[in-house]
Amino acid sequence: MLKLPQFPAYATFADKLGWWLVRGGCVAVLAFLLAPILVVIPLSFSDSSFLAYPIPGWSLRWYRNLFDSPEWARAARNSFIVAPAATVLATVLGTLAAVGLSRTNFAFKGLLMSVLISPMVVPIVVVGVATYLYFAPLGLADTYLGLIVVHAALGAPFVLTTVLATLAGFNQNLVRASLSLGETPFRTFMRVTLPVIAPGVISGALFAFATSFDEVVVTLFLAGPDQVTLPRQMFTGIRENISPTIAAVATLLIIFTTTLLLALEWLRGRRR
Repeated sequence: MLKLPQFPAYATFADKLGWWLVRGGCVAVLAFLLAPILVVIPLSFSDSSFLAYPIPGWSLRWYRNLFDSPEWARAARNSFIVAPAATVLATVLGTLAAVGLSRTNFAFKGLLMSVLISPMVVPIVVVGVATYLYFAPLGLADTYLGLIVVHAALGAPFVLTTVLATLAGFNQNLVRASLSLGETPFRTFMRVTLPVIAPGVISGALFAFATSFDEVVVTLFLAGPDQVTLPRQMFTGIRENISPTIAAVATLLIIFTTTLLLALEWLRGRRR
């Protein structure tokens, strides 16, 4: 049953009307943004060879085509190789950077913070061109290692910001107490600091994973034929031959991404 809001006694008619208008506007904006995503899902179950409405019939042929295709299987395998590896690297580097920045104060701390989060604000095309020009002479272009390193660099700022936000409420006296009792700094971090900041670390890792898993621009510059990921395979399919198989892949990615977001919200609830 829908529960109506309880307004305070001093709320006027204008206050109540404003409350409903603001929330109605938010719902309308969300519906407008979600509509293109939701439209794709029925198309993945169409038996037509074209992406078109109205749907002439229903079929699972495009899901069968997806799972039987060696190109899509290779792309999925590459995505699940690159994204987890980049996530682990980004989580380790972002967490260590956040812990270091939270414990020290120095003259250029703000400048260093700006450099560390710059991958979030620099245009992704610039990142793709720059990394290709830098990695190509080193032999890292068209390799898994180069792709993992760049994806980790793109995901690390998300880990850094979320862990820093978690550390803002961390009581450093717990670390001092552990060290005073004879624990080493490493064991103190693993047994005291990390369990407390774990929700922030996991939240940042989920953001880093989603960033790597959905990234296509840098992959276009760095990946060779053997490192094609799902987003790049979708981009190639849209450019060369629009097939409802792409709608099937998009539907699975929507479900996968929604699951990640629900897990993130659950972690935020646990943190609160």
